[in-house]
Amino acid sequence: MKPIAHFDATLLAMLRCPETRQTLALASPELIARLEGERVAGTLRNRAGQVLAEPLAEGLVRADRAMFFPVREGIPLLLAEEAVHLSH
Repeated sequence: MKPIAHFDATLLAMLRCPETRQTLALASPELIARLEGERVAGTLRNRAGQVLAEPLAEGLVRADRAMFFPVREGIPLLLAEEAVHLSH
């Protein structure tokens, strides 16, 4: 899997949430670890209601910190139904 640490900063600055148009930022390793723990426990679901089956290694977070968008093989899944709601 391509590491997000090499994600192009110019591209990241252009990306927006598909619903709110808010900016996106790289998810912290702590957030990834928390979400991966929930995924392993079988409790992490996306907005479409599907349990996430693939391991989470990277992702983007909406500016308001309410949504997480997984990144698969270096490609952000910027579809509203793929987003994971982040509880505070």
